[in-house]
Amino acid sequence: MTEQRTNSPETKTASPGEDQDRIRIAVVFGGRSDEHPVSCSTAASVLAAMDRSRYEVLPVGITRQGQWVLVPDDPEPLRLTAQNTPEVAAGPSEVMVPLTVGDAELRVLEPGQVPQELGQVDVVFPLVHGPFGEDGTLQGLFELADLHYVGCGVLASAVMMDKHYMKVVFEAAGLPVGPYEVVTDRQWRTDAQAALARVEQLQFPVFVKPCRAGSSFGITRVDTPGGLRSAIEQAREHDPKVIVEEGIDGREIECGVLQGHHFTEPRVSELGEIVVSGGHDFYDFNAKYIDGSAVQLSSPADVSPEVRGRVQQIAREAFEAAGCEGLARVDCFVTPQGEVLINEINTMPGFTPSSMFPVMWAATGLDYPSLVDDLVQLALERPTGLR
Repeated sequence: MTEQRTNSPETKTASPGEDQDRIRIAVVFGGRSDEHPVSCSTAASVLAAMDRSRYEVLPVGITRQGQWVLVPDDPEPLRLTAQNTPEVAAGPSEVMVPLTVGDAELRVLEPGQVPQELGQVDVVFPLVHGPFGEDGTLQGLFELADLHYVGCGVLASAVMMDKHYMKVVFEAAGLPVGPYEVVTDRQWRTDAQAALARVEQLQFPVFVKPCRAGSSFGITRVDTPGGLRSAIEQAREHDPKVIVEEGIDGREIECGVLQGHHFTEPRVSELGEIVVSGGHDFYDFNAKYIDGSAVQLSSPADVSPEVRGRVQQIAREAFEAAGCEGLARVDCFVTPQGEVLINEINTMPGFTPSSMFPVMWAATGLDYPSLVDDLVQLALERPTGLR
């Protein structure tokens, strides 16, 4: 794969009163996590869907080193393909986020130059996946600045990013989860054998995962106890805290959730099912983003009305239990006996037109551009500050 890097455009200062009838949106993507290229690809789809007659868009990329830069308003270089791994490139100037209440002005700072103002931002659309973006850190920055932003707040983002505490919340809410064990950094460093002994009590196969990562990075299916140590070490390359989940014999069924407008109850989508083939043991990174022929996305999923209602009920309850806002995707297992178990919730799901979240909403009657519009309106409706 080749790596295509975005280049910063020339900075332009907004004139007073310019584009007053359009909503100014800062689309933020990239970031420091392993999911950097996935975030760029998500941003490409959102940028392509935004109606420029309604929105003035400021694409803001975050490099892997954490520099915020303006990038061209062109989605094509940001698409993730087998031939292209997109990357936000560092530039001579960087975007500064306001931290003063009431100041929603983005500025560009270049060494030795007077800061240039980009204008007031109405909404931030954060599309940074993984740590330092989806985990509450970025959301906290926007809260400090009293900025309207799309998606979940600090607490829901942080807790739902950690697969351990996510399950703790679900169990406390009475939602059904599968058996699992957690191996912390301290436990592994001080007594790895004891940690392995605990994990070996699970039914095999098991799935070993970094607790705070996404896009299937660092996940290994393990069929026998002998493969546990290497799988845990691989997961620890992405996160020192590891979760091991017992494999569930069942279908993977998903449901999209959108916050209700004006404090109405959350809305749930038609269900979706992912069927993986082509030699992939599970829905790994290559199956998700590279080998399109290996994955079949079906929505509405072919399930009974009873299962459909149960998954949608669990999705809505999980959204509420986690304190989610804006959007989320809830992933469940449905066993051959019709039992529904919740696997996880994703507070910033994959958002390309072929990703399951928009596919499910399209099956429900909300197409991709309308879905983007809906999320922007939800962000504008949500009050800033303590709530």
